[in-house]
Amino acid sequence: MSKPLTDQEKRKQISVRGLAGVENVADLKTNFNRHLHFTLVKDRNVATKRDYYFALANTVRDYLVGRWIRTQQHYYEKDPKRVYYLSLEFYMGRTLQNTMVNLALENACDEATYQLGLDMEELQDIEEDAGLGNGGLGRLAACFLDSMASLGLAAYGYGIRYEFGIFNQKIVSGWQVEEADDWLRYGNPWEKARPEYMRPVHFYGRVEHTADGVKWVDTQVVLALPYDTPVPGYRNNIVNTMRLWSAKAPCDFNLKDFNVGGYIQAVLDRNLAENISRVLYPNDNFFEGKELRLKQEYFVVAATLQDIIRRFKASKFGSTEFVRLDLSTLPEKVAIQLNDTHPAMAIPELMRILVDLEKLSWEESWDIVVHTCAYTNHTVLPEALERWPVDLFQNLLPRHLDIIYEINRRHLERIAKLYPGDLDRLRRMSLIEEGDVKKINMAHLCIVGSHAVNGVARIHSEIIKNTVFKDFYEVDPQKFQNKTNGITPRRWLVMCNPGLAEVIAERIGEDYIRDLDQLKKLLDFVDDDAFIRDVAKVKQENKMKFAAYLEEHYKVKINPNSMFDVHVKRIHEYKRQLLNCLHIITLYNRIKKEPNKSWTPRTIMIGGKAAPGYHTAKMIIKLITSIGDIVNNDPVVGDRLKVIFLENYRVTLAEKVIPASDLSEQISTAGTEASGTGNMKFMLNGALTIGTMDGANVEMAEEAGEENLFIFGMRVDDVEAMDKKGYDASSYYNCIPELKQAMDQISVGFFSPSQPDLFKDLVNMLMHHDRFKVFADYEDYIKCQEKVSALYKDPKEWTKMVIHNIAGCGKFSSDRTISQYAREIWGMEPSLEKIAAPDDPR
Repeated sequence: MSKPLTDQEKRKQISVRGLAGVENVADLKTNFNRHLHFTLVKDRNVATKRDYYFALANTVRDYLVGRWIRTQQHYYEKDPKRVYYLSLEFYMGRTLQNTMVNLALENACDEATYQLGLDMEELQDIEEDAGLGNGGLGRLAACFLDSMASLGLAAYGYGIRYEFGIFNQKIVSGWQVEEADDWLRYGNPWEKARPEYMRPVHFYGRVEHTADGVKWVDTQVVLALPYDTPVPGYRNNIVNTMRLWSAKAPCDFNLKDFNVGGYIQAVLDRNLAENISRVLYPNDNFFEGKELRLKQEYFVVAATLQDIIRRFKASKFGSTEFVRLDLSTLPEKVAIQLNDTHPAMAIPELMRILVDLEKLSWEESWDIVVHTCAYTNHTVLPEALERWPVDLFQNLLPRHLDIIYEINRRHLERIAKLYPGDLDRLRRMSLIEEGDVKKINMAHLCIVGSHAVNGVARIHSEIIKNTVFKDFYEVDPQKFQNKTNGITPRRWLVMCNPGLAEVIAERIGEDYIRDLDQLKKLLDFVDDDAFIRDVAKVKQENKMKFAAYLEEHYKVKINPNSMFDVHVKRIHEYKRQLLNCLHIITLYNRIKKEPNKSWTPRTIMIGGKAAPGYHTAKMIIKLITSIGDIVNNDPVVGDRLKVIFLENYRVTLAEKVIPASDLSEQISTAGTEASGTGNMKFMLNGALTIGTMDGANVEMAEEAGEENLFIFGMRVDDVEAMDKKGYDASSYYNCIPELKQAMDQISVGFFSPSQPDLFKDLVNMLMHHDRFKVFADYEDYIKCQEKVSALYKDPKEWTKMVIHNIAGCGKFSSDRTISQYAREIWGMEPSLEKIAAPDDPR
């Protein structure tokens, strides 16, 4: 049998078609050797693998830089409207391979490294993930940057250059242990420091009312140092910028202290300022009201707005002077998108700049702010909504507190006119929540201060309008929109699953990579035996490769012919990893009861990080690993059921496991997952979905046909009805024998024989205060899983269903999402036009 092609060879095929000889291999080798020489000349003669990686990264970066400069020149000449995507998270993963794909360089690089006697995959593995995000929100921001560049939008991502990103997860004796993610340890070849654009950010101090306006004085200053990372579009020669700010202490510490011995302490105290960009808060869907976090939120906003206004004033072709002094035209040239409420401080900060510094009237300033800003909501979970104590603001940002109070006063005046005497409505709609501790509701600030508010899937946008922001929707229905999330097909298909990308390109050409709707053409091949065979073969190759990876890294042997049933996402009660656990136990008990029955073999993989302070989530990980210990070592079960916890789930691991998956678990309680994007990645890579009607699952079922997904469980209105009448877990426990058996096993320590009451907290939670109603969906979930097992025994029918799913993926490209943001929120027009490459005549 011929050896299967490597991923590298497959990607080469897809880039060869119509793209052979794009770049000169000899040039690449020359540049590579030059970079390697500069690396080594410094201190030694022997190159390490890391030296080779840096030489390759710098070689590829050279191809970016010319395009980067030309793109920025192009924007300077054309003076387009610019969009600024503000996010506290950008979960970028690795950059090298993605850059090669987008520049059509992979083929030539592979050939050049091969001729130099190196293995490109080995070099790529040296790159650290840029894990500057927790989960969906940060990864969405990364996909959006790719799409904005690929659609020719003048776009900038702004965030924080965290020195330590999302922690590395180690599993020790079944428990999660966190390790710091020192991702910058060896340097980062993709970033460029820009000290010439350093900006001051102020904290603390007090407010003075003077004859010529309000002044914020006696502040402490922290400097924001920008680092720029190029963001290449897909084969259009456009390279946009992600600018991340790093905190630096100013140098003017008091030299008189020098004489009294305080100098050393003064230098050491610089750390306090620089802590602002030290570490990413590791919470997903949970608000932590710490002063340092508020400092981070204001830091990124204050630095970014100075940059935006500098660029706005200077951006006029043919002049280096500040030419635009009239800020009333800001909304015509600038769109600011707030990725959740984390950058909400942009609203009062822009007001402060316009009123205090630019001396505009309140009314004109407010008009500019509202027409410039737009807000994306990412969650309806109450514990995730940001509410900052007023006292904290009073101390840290006194001027902004004044501004927020004035925004609120005018907002409530308007509501009182519309609804005279409705005091309860005023209380509900206020930006300030009264109570033991007065708090500022940041979502309310975002809604009032934006011209557009969007949810991230249709069902989520409806929930927002009908429940959590109902009052605001009634007053300003025109503000509310939906923008269903998407993923970039470059990283999440071409790069991570070249075999499938190639099989598709053979049938429908490769234009689908920038126009994913073309996947609909695959419906013509649903009954084509050769295509069915090709799709199944790619999946099997991906599974073999991932099985080999697991064996190497986890020392577990798994059956590559078993169904790969995969549940990867942050560990959270609402995502219901516990429901999956109950299914595993049920399956285990059934196999033990009837060992001679013909069971569909499954390898169940669960992965994800738990926030370090989230006790229940950490217990869930321990439960999964404990169930695995019992199941995997039971000789009666053999390789018909295996349970694996995937350690340190991150972008790079997702790129390996998703293409190898057969079944995708998307089982949140209906009404809790705003959208999900993992669900889309699995669908595009040929996995079938078992899921509830929640988030984007609803639209996936619509696009692929509900009969082509495994949908189970309560719908949103069933959940609401149950909330009204009350959810009683014990009624399910008492009348479903298999559920009772599974719960009793957890309860008596069957999975934790040395500590029988280890899981008593989890049992107590499920029995008495489970907000996410695991038992209510248990029976339907088990029945649905039986259908999955039955279909898996018919590979041809299974693969036909897979093809229906891939063909229905067009809507879930982030290109579609960004086109809608551009046209319906930012007032910009996307373009697939290519600009001239640096070596082309202009």
